[in-house]
Amino acid sequence: MACGNCGTGAPGGCKSHGSCASGSCNRMNVYDWLKNLPICDTESACQVIEVSFNNGSRKDYFRNTTKLFFEKGDAVAVEGVSGFDVGNVNLTGELVRLQIKKNNIKEDDPNLKKVLRRANEYDFSKLQESKAREKEVMIRSRAIAKQLNLNMKVAEVEIQADGRKATFFYIADDRVDFRELIKVYAAEFKVKVEMRQIGARQEAGKVGGIGSCGRELCCSTWLTDFKSVNTTAARYQNLSINQAKLSGQCGRLKCCLNFELDTYLDALQHFPEDCDVLEIAKGNAFLVKKDIFRNLMWYTLPDSTRQYPLTIERVRKIKSLNRQGIRPDELEPVEVVNKKTVEAEPVYADVVGQISLRSLEKTSRRRRENDRGAKPGQRQGEERGPQNRSNNPQNRNQQRPQQNRPQQQRQDNRNQQPGGNNQQRNQQRPQQNRPPRPPRGNNAGNEQDRK
Repeated sequence: MACGNCGTGAPGGCKSHGSCASGSCNRMNVYDWLKNLPICDTESACQVIEVSFNNGSRKDYFRNTTKLFFEKGDAVAVEGVSGFDVGNVNLTGELVRLQIKKNNIKEDDPNLKKVLRRANEYDFSKLQESKAREKEVMIRSRAIAKQLNLNMKVAEVEIQADGRKATFFYIADDRVDFRELIKVYAAEFKVKVEMRQIGARQEAGKVGGIGSCGRELCCSTWLTDFKSVNTTAARYQNLSINQAKLSGQCGRLKCCLNFELDTYLDALQHFPEDCDVLEIAKGNAFLVKKDIFRNLMWYTLPDSTRQYPLTIERVRKIKSLNRQGIRPDELEPVEVVNKKTVEAEPVYADVVGQISLRSLEKTSRRRRENDRGAKPGQRQGEERGPQNRSNNPQNRNQQRPQQNRPQQQRQDNRNQQPGGNNQQRNQQRPQQNRPPRPPRGNNAGNEQDRK
C-alpha cells in the first residue's frame, strides 16, 4: 500500500516518496474501487471529500465549494479553528457518501467545513513551522502538568497548520480537572487549547512498535476501531490465562484475540453445552478443554491427574445414560495419535584421541608469538631471567654444564657422515689378536685354486 502523505512536495510522512509498504504513515487509507468509472452527471456527484491529517492518524469530511477536481493524495487547505489547516485528500466520489452515512453525517449539513484552495508553498511553510514546534511543546506541557500535580500524561501534541490551535492528547486513569491547566497552556504557548483524552490502545497506535508476532502493531498500521477484549476470548480458544503472554505493549489484552474468535465460536456449536460433568462408576469426570481441531473433549477424574480424550458421540451417550440414572463403568477414551514425525538425531563421530591437543596448543602459541613480534619460546610480558629459565624445559637444558670439548673436534664431528661416529668408536677400541676369518662362497674356492 503506497503512502499518500509522503509523496514529493508533501510535508510529513516517512519521506519514502510513495514507496512506503508498511501503511503506518497512512493507516486510514481507503481504496477507491469506483475511481475508474466515468461520472455521467457531475451535478449529482458527491461534493464532500475526505481529508486526512497528521500523517493519516486523523481524518475529517469537508465540502468542496471550489468546483475543483481533486484526486487522492492532493494537498488541500481547509477551514480550521480561527484559521486554516493543511491535509491530504483521502477519498472522493460516491464512496464518500457511504462513509458519511456510516458516521451519521448528512451531506447537506451546514456545519460541514469547506475546502479553501489547493495547498501552496506558503501553506507548506506554515505547516512545517507548526510541526517543528510540536516536540518542544509536548516536553514543556508535560513539565507544566507535573508542576500542577495532575495525574495525567501528555501523549501527543498536534498543532494546526497556521499555529493558532493545539490539541493535547493525554492519558489518565481517573477524571482530571484541567481548568487551570488550560489557562497555563494558553498563556504559555499562545494558542487555543483543546484537551482530548485517549486510552492505552490509542497511545500504542500513536507511538508504534513491533509486536510479539514480528510485525508492526495493528493499532499503528490499519486498526482504527478498538473493541473490548476480555479473557473469555482466550478461554474459547483454549489459551492459558497468562497475563504476560496475552498482554500487548499497551498493557491491555491483545486485540488479535478477537480476530479468530468468530471461527472458534462457529466450531464450538457442534459441541454439547451441558456436559461439564459426567457421572461414571469411579466418580464424576470434569471437563478440562474442548479440542475443535480433533472434535474431542478432555476430561479428568478427581483421583487422577491424567486427562482422558472422549469423542463427542461418546460424551452424548454417557450424558444420556446419566439422565436415566445409569453410570457407565469406564469413560472409554480414544487414543490420540501424534502425526508429527520426529526427526532422527544426527550421529556424531568420536574423534577423541585422533587430534593431539598439545600440538594444537604449540601451533596456536607459535602463531600468537609471531603476531606479537615476540621471540620464539618467549611469552609476552616475560623476561629472560634465571627464574623463568628454570620453568622452561629448553632453558633447563641450557643450564646443564657443557663438556669441555675442543671447538675443532665438535666442528669435525658435525661434518662427518652418519656413519662417522661409529667409525671413530671402532678406531678407539683396542685391536685384539684374532685369527682371520676364512673367505666364503666362490671367492674362497678361487683363492684356494690360486694357491
